[in-house]
Amino acid sequence: MAKVALEGVSKSYDDSPVVKDIHLAVAHNEFVALVGPSGCGKSTILRMIAGLEEISTGTVRIGDVVVNELPPRDRNVAMVFQNYALFPHMTVRDNLSFGLKLAKRPAAEIAARVQDVAAVLGLAQKLDRRPAQLSGGERQRVAMGRAMVRQPDVFLFDEPLSNLDAKLRTTMRTEIKRLHRRVATTMIYVTHDQVEAMTLADRIVILRDGRVEQIGTPNEVFAHPANSFVAGFIGSPPMNFIEATVGTDRSLDLGNGVRVPVPHDLFQPLQPGRRVTMGMRAESLTPRGYGQAPGRLWDFAARVSFTEPLGSETLLIVELANREVVAKVSGACPIAAGEEVPLQMNLEGMHLFDIDSGRSLAG
Repeated sequence: MAKVALEGVSKSYDDSPVVKDIHLAVAHNEFVALVGPSGCGKSTILRMIAGLEEISTGTVRIGDVVVNELPPRDRNVAMVFQNYALFPHMTVRDNLSFGLKLAKRPAAEIAARVQDVAAVLGLAQKLDRRPAQLSGGERQRVAMGRAMVRQPDVFLFDEPLSNLDAKLRTTMRTEIKRLHRRVATTMIYVTHDQVEAMTLADRIVILRDGRVEQIGTPNEVFAHPANSFVAGFIGSPPMNFIEATVGTDRSLDLGNGVRVPVPHDLFQPLQPGRRVTMGMRAESLTPRGYGQAPGRLWDFAARVSFTEPLGSETLLIVELANREVVAKVSGACPIAAGEEVPLQMNLEGMHLFDIDSGRSLAG
């Protein structure tokens, strides 16, 4: 079984910790994405699993074997990099077979594996081309195929799509999802793009400053963020945040005379006078009459600063308590900048966070 377990794994460079006490269990055939801002330690974690970085403390297991001291070639993992790392003078066929030839596999076995992988990835008609004769997406498929022919226990992806344009990234996400379904192998995928993580992974590990902030399914981390960092990192556009004071009348005082009722059954007991951060996603702010989902609604009026038409939806940047927040409308919207419009806030989409620690105050 190709499960992967990290138990108290840390990494330091010259006494400077970059990965701090990571605990993570990845099940056989699970697709897990490591996501976070640049410098959060996600690629370092991947490289420690692969054996390309030494572990300062802790244990890495692949299957039931502790691999801390095993060299990369003995871990039976395959890594796909951002820069493809193809040999430009070799054909696709030779690039795909290179690792198997180094391992001295029989020629018939190499030919069969290369042909099978090329068929899966749609490269069967391009085996005699060189990388310069391929598109960016085809080169990335060759890089994936070179990993596939080895039939590894674990696939490791280190930001493999970051060099591709937006349309091709979407296509390649589908290819990677299809690959996971076909090969039924454990995959760990590093990205800074939360959209990639949300669309590809069974579970997401959100990292910041070398620590795990939250682990959960895409729906869990979106709907129930553990803290304000996760809430602001996951979701597009990012969650709106406004600092507020808890009132004595089950409301939040946002300042400038604006008071928002709080559905207290959704949160821990809140002491009057407590300072909190209110979070609200754009989907929970909608102009009246534009299809707000049923729920506990709070009506208010706001002036539109400007609009962002995106085809399938329109974002409205509006003023609330002297702060700009983002509202969302499905499809096109005739509302123009400068208009004052009636809006509705779905209070069941409200999030509250401790203003100091950032932790969620959900009940």
